[in-house]
Order: sequence, then C-alpha cells, then structure tokens
Amino acid sequence: MTTDRRREFGRYLARLRGSRSQRAQAALLCELAATSTLTRNEVSRYERGERIPDDWLPYIAQAHNVPLAVLERMAAYARGDEPGPSGHPFDLSAFFPHADALKSRIANAWHGRAVANAGGGPALVLVGGYAGSGKTEFARFLSGLTGWAFLDKDALTRRMTERLLASLAADPHDRHTDLYKAEVRPHEYRVLMNSAYANIDTGVSIILAAPFITELNTAGWLPRLTHRCQARGVEVAAVWVHSDLDTMHEYIEVRDAPRDHWKLAHWDEYASTLNTDEAPPGVHHTIDNRLGAATSLADQTRETLRKLMS
Repeated sequence: MTTDRRREFGRYLARLRGSRSQRAQAALLCELAATSTLTRNEVSRYERGERIPDDWLPYIAQAHNVPLAVLERMAAYARGDEPGPSGHPFDLSAFFPHADALKSRIANAWHGRAVANAGGGPALVLVGGYAGSGKTEFARFLSGLTGWAFLDKDALTRRMTERLLASLAADPHDRHTDLYKAEVRPHEYRVLMNSAYANIDTGVSIILAAPFITELNTAGWLPRLTHRCQARGVEVAAVWVHSDLDTMHEYIEVRDAPRDHWKLAHWDEYASTLNTDEAPPGVHHTIDNRLGAATSLADQTRETLRKLMS
C-alpha cells in the first residue's frame, strides 16, 4: 500500500515537472535552494517513488506555485501517514492538464479555498487605519500571500454612499459631517460586515479594509465580533496600519480622490481629530507604514501572516 502511494506521489511530481527534463528540473531546484547537491538521478528516484523529497519540498512548491502545506500532506500520505479529514488537501491542478477551461477553474477554485483554510476554519481579518495610512495596500499584500478574499469598504459601498448622500441633498463626497456619520456611515459598515458574514458562512476566509476607527475604539465591539465569529468557527484578527501625518497627507494628495478633498482643504482641522500616537485598544497587530519605516510593508505583511498562522 505504501509503495503504491509513493509511486503515485512520484507520478504527481512528474506531472508537475511537465515537459521540463529531469536534468533541468534538478538545475531549477538547485538554483532556488542555492546549492548544487540535487542531481537528475535523484529527481528520477523521486518520480519513481523510491524516495520522498522531504528537504526539497519547499523548493518544489516554489518552482510550481503549489502551496507547501499541500506537498507536505501528500508526502506524509506517501510515507504511510493517515491525516484526518481536517488535514491539508491534495493539489488537483496537475491532474487536469487537458480539462476544459470551466472545469479547470472550478477545480482550482475548490482547491484554493481548501488550501486557504487548511488546518482550520476560515479567518476574518480587519485591517483598519486612517485615510492614507496604506491599509488597502497592506490588505492587498495579505490577500496575495494567502489567497483569502479581500473586500475594501470604499470599493464596495462608494456608489451607494454617493447616491444616498445625493438623495439627502448633501455633497456626494461628504465623509466628515454629522449627517454622513449618522445617516450613511452605519449603512456602509453594515453592508461591509454582512458581506463578510456571507463569505465566512460558506467557508471563505476574508480580509476587510476600512478605517474601523469608531468600531475599534468602541468598548466591547471587537470582543462581541470575535465571540460571534468564534461561534461560527471563524478566527478574528484586527490589524492597525499606523502612519504619521506627513505620510498620510502625501498619500491622500497623490491619490486625489474626491472624498478626500475636504480633508486636504481643512488639513489642520482634520488632523486634530486623529490619534497617531497609538493604535486603538484590542488591536492584535500594528503595522508601521510611515515613509522611511525600518521594515518594508511587504516584509511586515509576511511577518503578520506568520503570527496569524501561529
């Protein structure tokens, strides 16, 4: 039985290699690993099922854009281990090289969701911060690393907000008056959170980007959200993207969005309402996105992901 599994894993590795020769495969993996210790003969042994490429799995995953968790589970299965139903899924993409486009996309979507939630249930990540702090950029980085869905409040609700403000005989780009805060803002966040619940209820991990200033500074809001989500088997993490006034002013000025015109025209008044010294209470992770920050946003995103998954 174990021999059959090892051979099947070997055939899978051969399918991943595709038309590349075994010698070229060895050269590619050596280049990624910065060593010259892998030979064509060793690649051949892997593909015949004679050996399991344990130490080389990270480089095989990198070479073929397959999640490492998937390869590690398949290698364990080939060795005779029996992972439970919550273990990491198999990679199916190499088994459908000639499938029609729709079938391939369905298989990849199914596989991608399973990999994103491998080892646990779905996750809900809140990415908050002031306008121009870089929260959307951070959320996109995180989505790219994890494959988790990403919803941005402005992208999701802006047209609705503009029409609702216009129906109230107000400036469609208003984001600062009491009218907006009382009559429009609550609907924006209700739409955002309902969209998040709809996704996590179907097992889709999701990242939300929005200021979350009122929410995260309201006592009990984050604990209530966390308890509600944990009852659904969903883990919650709140990330605050920190920046300084000069950096945020530059970001806002560069993006030149109509909703920011009031902020730029009344910068001192707007800036006096911001607390740039500390993150809201209860936030799990803080990102330093000031210009000239010691660590790049991409590196901080990877480190945050490591903490989220630990």
